[in-house]
Amino acid sequence: MSRVTVQPSGIVFEVPDGETIFDAARAAGYWWPTSCGGKGECTNCAGLILRGMDNLSAMGRYEELNLVRQRGRSATSQPVRLCCQARVHGDVEVQKPGVRPW
Repeated sequence: MSRVTVQPSGIVFEVPDGETIFDAARAAGYWWPTSCGGKGECTNCAGLILRGMDNLSAMGRYEELNLVRQRGRSATSQPVRLCCQARVHGDVEVQKPGVRPW
């Protein structure tokens, strides 16, 4: 199992290999900001990856398209990922305000 650390809250939860950050957070009892329910459309779940970008799945075309559509082309030049799309394959640290226990 890998671990995801969420800043600035310091929340830490375990993630089975291949599960998204968003789904793992929900399974661990945490609310993650979203308005589309984790479908990759709203980009509200986006987090700044502080460490472990190499431990995430590659960004797909759908994720990139929605990041650009909602946040502009510059969003893809930053270490930002949609946490409902990014699959974990090792420890990750993400900055995402608003994550809290259910």
